[in-house]
Amino acid sequence: MRLGLFVLSNQQSYGLGQLGGSFFLGLRYDLRMISILLVTMLILGSIPPLHPFSSKRGKKIWMTILGIATLVALFIFSVDFAHYAYLEQRLNASVLNYLEDAKISMGMVWQSYPIIRMVLGVLLVAALLIWLFNRTHKVVSKQTFTGTKRSRILSFIICFLIGGFFIFGRFNQYPLRWSDAFAQGSDYKAYLALNPFESFFSTLKFRHSTYDEKKVKETAPVIGSNLHFTPTENPLNFTRTVAPRAGAVTSKPNIVLVICESFSAYKSSMFGNPLNTTPFFDSLCQQGIFFDRCFTPTYGTARGVWATITGTPDVEMPKTASRNPAAVDQHTIINNFNGYEKFYFLGGSTSWANIRGVLTNNIDSLHLYEQEDYKAKKIDVWGISDKNLFLEANKVLAQQEKPFFAIVQTADNHRPYTIPEEDLTEFKKVQAPADSLARYGFESSDEMNAFRYTDFGYRKFMEAARKEKYFNNTIFVFIGDHGIPGNADALFPHSWTAQRLTTMHVPLLFYAPGLLAPQRVHTISSQVDVLPTIAGLSNITYRNGTLGKDLLDSATTGFAFVFDPDNSMTGVVKGNYLYRKQLVTKKEELVSIINNDPVPNDAAHAAIIHEMGVLTDALYETAKFMLLNNKKATR
Repeated sequence: MRLGLFVLSNQQSYGLGQLGGSFFLGLRYDLRMISILLVTMLILGSIPPLHPFSSKRGKKIWMTILGIATLVALFIFSVDFAHYAYLEQRLNASVLNYLEDAKISMGMVWQSYPIIRMVLGVLLVAALLIWLFNRTHKVVSKQTFTGTKRSRILSFIICFLIGGFFIFGRFNQYPLRWSDAFAQGSDYKAYLALNPFESFFSTLKFRHSTYDEKKVKETAPVIGSNLHFTPTENPLNFTRTVAPRAGAVTSKPNIVLVICESFSAYKSSMFGNPLNTTPFFDSLCQQGIFFDRCFTPTYGTARGVWATITGTPDVEMPKTASRNPAAVDQHTIINNFNGYEKFYFLGGSTSWANIRGVLTNNIDSLHLYEQEDYKAKKIDVWGISDKNLFLEANKVLAQQEKPFFAIVQTADNHRPYTIPEEDLTEFKKVQAPADSLARYGFESSDEMNAFRYTDFGYRKFMEAARKEKYFNNTIFVFIGDHGIPGNADALFPHSWTAQRLTTMHVPLLFYAPGLLAPQRVHTISSQVDVLPTIAGLSNITYRNGTLGKDLLDSATTGFAFVFDPDNSMTGVVKGNYLYRKQLVTKKEELVSIINNDPVPNDAAHAAIIHEMGVLTDALYETAKFMLLNNKKATR
């Protein structure tokens, strides 16, 4: 199974010779899972009625257990392969989140994967293996085994100790941990070493998390220093009132915030990708304020929407904050846009990940538009097409007499990569050589064309909006909900691929011809900074009680908190480096994001590691606190 994963997924030009450590570590993980089953058989099978050879009942019981275990193992590996193909991560406990939206999840899976063939394949292989078990059982049953009681006891002890050693995993004080896989030097090597059982059951223990009040108080000065505000006498009070700043737009502008599905930076034209997938959006970036080093705190649409709207990184593990009833009450800066109409447009259903509850509970007087509110027809599990979503939203916004704050959330750049027949006359699919697709971030022409179709949707939206009276006094903001894992070595330093920065690097654009002077900004920024920056541009006084900052404020320090719930890592991108820390082992890592040079092992860089470690801990502990303590004001 591991070799199969290597053959199907190796996008990083690793040869087998470079992956020996991963395969050996993987063998140890596999031996642990196998030994758990075998030691159980050894102990229970030693009971005479359960003996697999001397008892007919024992034979039936163990053949049944092995058959079930085989079927379950093959099913888990099938799900794991699909999970890796989709997210480039081994199966982990966060997959349980999809069960809470089972209908939508199954619809996406059914439309994206050959489910019937996969099920038939699992059943066929399981039948073959079960037949093999029965054949070998017959062969062994015909053999005669002799030995004294003492030799049987000795063999039992030896087998038990060998199995116990494989379960523990090493000659050491501490057992083999799933997080040891991430000492391989890249996330790809780590995922190759893991198996789905190890990664799934090991991440289950992190399903419930809370904050440490003492740590939050201790790190409050670090937060204040980096966000440039002075904490109050109460170190747990992070709320500050921000007054209008110089350079703001004084015409009470409309706001249209577009949360772009899977808008991965390295796949786009703005970063030099030769496949030129987003030429129109690239032209918008040249006319607006474009932040080219923006990162989402973590991976996933629900987490991205949460961070954008609340200003707090979603650090729930492995569930998302939107699913946590204790966190559903959140203040959002959107409510400080007094006198504005509030809109949210989604082509499908906001029941996904309880996003509807987050939106309607926290945004005052929200006008929520979903699939059933449009004339356009549904095209797949995600609802109507992005192009039609933009056009439907434009019709509503064109009728407004009051200023408005509107959010449009897209979905087409997502499996099953549906492009409507109605658009194929104007939108032309293209084909690219397989080696070019792999080199520049795409697994197939279907994925690339879906990415191109997002650019088509942005163009049709802007063409329609320019014809409306609201356009000239509107700030359009585009931000990716998350990136996509993949090989970006042709465009970025290797750390962006090996440490999976590609999953969090997204474009951030503020576009308002006539209101904002164009500029390309290299300041490191985050999804949580979007609303404070919009508010700063809009000349309003707003309340901020989270980790977001106004990116256009001259006092702002550029950094971005990053969080990997599936691998229990926290970190921060700041300056020329990415810093990461394992929550379990506390192992630290510092890599360059500007070149492939190894980080020197000297006092200066030890100081950088310490500084970024302190900031990471402060941001992580404070984010956990804010999820439960960023309450909206009493109305």
